[in-house]
Amino acid sequence: MVVRAGREFLAIPGPTTMPDEVLRAMHRPAMDIYSPALEEMTASIQRDLSTLFATKARSYIYIANGHGAWEAALTNVLSRGDKVLVLESGRFAIGWGAAASAMGVEVEILKGSWSHAVRPAEVEARLRADTQREIKAILVVQIDTASGVVNDIEAIGRAIKAAKHDALFMVDAVASLGCMPFEMDAWGIDVAMSGSQKGMMAPPGLAFVAANDRARDIHTRAGLRTPYWDWTEREGAEHYKKYAGTAPVHLLFALRCAMDLLFEEGLEAAALRHRLLAEAVRRAVGTWAQGGVLGFNIAEARERSDTVTTVTMAKGSDPVALQRYCNEKCGVVLGTGIGDLLGQAFRIAHMGHVNAPMILGTLGVIEMALTALRIPHGAGGVDAAVTYLGEAVKA
Repeated sequence: MVVRAGREFLAIPGPTTMPDEVLRAMHRPAMDIYSPALEEMTASIQRDLSTLFATKARSYIYIANGHGAWEAALTNVLSRGDKVLVLESGRFAIGWGAAASAMGVEVEILKGSWSHAVRPAEVEARLRADTQREIKAILVVQIDTASGVVNDIEAIGRAIKAAKHDALFMVDAVASLGCMPFEMDAWGIDVAMSGSQKGMMAPPGLAFVAANDRARDIHTRAGLRTPYWDWTEREGAEHYKKYAGTAPVHLLFALRCAMDLLFEEGLEAAALRHRLLAEAVRRAVGTWAQGGVLGFNIAEARERSDTVTTVTMAKGSDPVALQRYCNEKCGVVLGTGIGDLLGQAFRIAHMGHVNAPMILGTLGVIEMALTALRIPHGAGGVDAAVTYLGEAVKA
């Protein structure tokens, strides 16, 4: 017996649920890729990407996923043998570093943890020790969707400045752009990158990079440049060069629509929506944790992200069984534990096109699964989420 019917609830941290308007925006014939209308759409998207990144810098669009954006960022500013410092806080900055290593870049990992954010004081200390200025770039994620952590990018930027180090500050905003504040210029970020399939509410397949004047100057001497990723090539006058070939027309229609929805809501309002819904999830998980089996992967409350919550399960409990029940019986798809948390955790995404019914429905199904599978948990997790939202969202 199941209660699974109708629309599936996708509660994984990417790709996220797309608004119906975004789906409809793609439902149209192919268009002339040399038309002025497409050129204007590209220009408008580039302008609005820079607005989202909060920068006066130039933004670039790639037909790629986030891994492609990593490569685009790295190849445009580094040369073989350069050294980068990777700030560990989960899986994804490490993955960015691994991409750099495969290109012949020397990678040093500033050891961190999957249970807490990057410590800016440790970043400053390591940079001060680099008296020979061997480190050419610093790689960090704003939110790691494996661990569920949010890093204080502004504080890390201050640490770099305090160390008086000239390494490029490079930030992955794949799981944060459009969901929480990101201030590229104000925080001293030189290169930022993101993708279309999370907070941007569009299909996978588009990647974005923003680069300031300092990064673009270093780019002129970078030895890893290749034609597809190259910023200079993409600054050519011909429109096709902005995509190194044929434009991904239907993905652009989807992105344009999604960005319009985001700007219509307002970036501050979107950030508040994410913050409220994330806290509702945290209230539910905190209540369930009283049963002694479930817990937060991120120890400090202020370091838990507003886009994904990673929930650990005590040894002897099976998160896969919980996920399977939620999906097969109820139609809610939760994120799996990945990397160091494989088989030890599940993830609840709350990013992009999400609202209170979607989050409360997801939490209700999880609580139902905990009950059905006889997993010890504190009673009233959903009630705690409802109570919080009822008090925080004023009449």
